[in-house]
Amino acid sequence: MATGPDAASPAGTDVVLRALADPHRRDIMRLIRDTELPAGQIAAHFTLTQQAVSQHLSVLKRAGLLEERREGTRRLYRFQPASLEPVRDVLDEFWPDALQRLKRAVERDHPKSGAKGS
Repeated sequence: MATGPDAASPAGTDVVLRALADPHRRDIMRLIRDTELPAGQIAAHFTLTQQAVSQHLSVLKRAGLLEERREGTRRLYRFQPASLEPVRDVLDEFWPDALQRLKRAVERDHPKSGAKGS
C-alpha cells in the first residue's frame, strides 16, 4: 500500500513542490541526501524543537521525498531521489530545449575528430 500521493500525478507533484517550499525541509533533505539518519540525529542539526523536526519529516514522508525505516525504537530516514522526477518534468516544460542547448555547447567545445587515438 502506498504511503504518499502518486508523485506522477499533478496533485502529487503539487504535494512535492509544497514540501520543497520550506527551507527547513530542504535542509533536512540536504542532510540525508547521501546517508540514512535517525530522527534524533536529524533534529540535533537544527534549532527547531524535536516536534517541529518530526512534523517536517512527516510532510516530507507524505510527499514521498523520504522513506522511513524502523530499527527497534528508532526511525531512520533516507532521501528518495526518484520522487523529484515529476518536479523535474514540470520544470523541463519551461526549458524544453535545455538538453539540446547543452548538446550543442558540448559539441561546439569538443568537436569530434576523425582520427582515432588523438
